[in-house]
Amino acid sequence: MTPPLAARVHLLITLVLVTWATIGGACFGLLLGGRITVAAAAAAAGLGAGIGSFLARRRVLALFQPETVPVDGYAEGVADAVLVSIARYQAAVFPLVPDGVSEEERDARRTVAYRAAAHDGLPLAVRVSAAEALEAVDQGLDADRAHAAMKALSLTVHEHRGLR
Repeated sequence: MTPPLAARVHLLITLVLVTWATIGGACFGLLLGGRITVAAAAAAAGLGAGIGSFLARRRVLALFQPETVPVDGYAEGVADAVLVSIARYQAAVFPLVPDGVSEEERDARRTVAYRAAAHDGLPLAVRVSAAEALEAVDQGLDADRAHAAMKALSLTVHEHRGLR
């Protein structure tokens, strides 16, 4: 399998860079004197250029990679807000301390969670997963089912995020 064009071009540029760095190091060593100095300066310059190019390879090639998922910060923010609001509603339905949350607070958190899940900027996959999580939390009978639905929602929100 042949490497992509960007990788081949980077390799060619690296080869030219290392060659010219080695020649420049040899010239500098010649100015300082002696064969050993020429060899040491040429090796140091060529090795430095090669290592620098190798370390920069991933960053350079990342510039040529197409983005598979468009980055939409607004939709990511709305998805995160939905996740947080449903998690707060889940905490109100399944409190750690009995009678730890009043009915008014539970209703308020439910309203916020439903409004966030119905937002227009929310991607479809996150909206469907949020509906499943809300259904599991609304029943209020099985904490494990609600936890599994919240985990699925969390994974859906994470998968929706764009490349960084």
